[in-house]
Amino acid sequence: MTKDLNTLLTALYVLVDDHVVPPRAGRGHRPDLTDSELICLAVAQMMLGYHNERRWVRHVHAISDLLDMFPDMLGQSGYHRRLKAAQPLLCKTILTLAACCPSWFDDLWITDATPVPCGMSRETVKRSDLAGHASYGYCASHSRWYWGLKLYLVCAGDGMPIMWCLANPKIGEREVLAALLDNNHHLNREGQILLVDKGFSGKPFKKLTESKQLRLLRPDRKDETYRNGNLGGVRQWIESVNQTLKGQLDLERHGGRTPHGVFTRVAQRLLAMAAAIWHNWTTDVTSKRSLTAYDH
Repeated sequence: MTKDLNTLLTALYVLVDDHVVPPRAGRGHRPDLTDSELICLAVAQMMLGYHNERRWVRHVHAISDLLDMFPDMLGQSGYHRRLKAAQPLLCKTILTLAACCPSWFDDLWITDATPVPCGMSRETVKRSDLAGHASYGYCASHSRWYWGLKLYLVCAGDGMPIMWCLANPKIGEREVLAALLDNNHHLNREGQILLVDKGFSGKPFKKLTESKQLRLLRPDRKDETYRNGNLGGVRQWIESVNQTLKGQLDLERHGGRTPHGVFTRVAQRLLAMAAAIWHNWTTDVTSKRSLTAYDH
């Protein structure tokens, strides 16, 4: 484990323990591994590239630095159970980290959807617990079909997640994004610019975003008069964010086999990226989304 990762986990523990995890009240046995430590372990697991929980638990028990920081590390089944139960805390931590960064006050948000494959064979599709949640979708950037879910992400210019959700790829993108904005209406700010893809065209969707005090910005379609151009340089930001999730944080190798499992593993990856961006802001690193210093 690198010195930078050690520093990040220490700072993250203090933030989570002070502002995310509620104080323990009532009777009962206090868990040996606290929720604050659990969230830090979830981040460290993604930073070090362990998408398999069994291998990650063995690694923690074998490395003295990690075991010194987390002496009450659980077994694989206990860690898995606690992590799934901590889904609300993972989401709350992401939002807390976002609010601590200067990019929280940016006037521009960027949104896009990216595939989250969940199976490769027909037998998996028929027997998976994700049946009814996942479905077949088409990935235009790779010109291929996949079976799984779709991650919708609204982020700041530096890649800091603001809102996100998982949806069936057969559901229309405008419908999903409209529901995401509606469920997180308390985060909308008057005059906020939302940069979207050209697929989010149409008067009904534009009227919806205006009702939520958002200004819609999208590339021009070929059948439209010139207004904004193709916005290729700015749209590349969200493509770069998706590439960080896929290439460095192994989004497509999440290993989830149930709805709760997939949600937890995607939340872990978004949390790891948010923690890196937050810490890079704190330490004044030039590249805010860089994970190199954390030995990934």
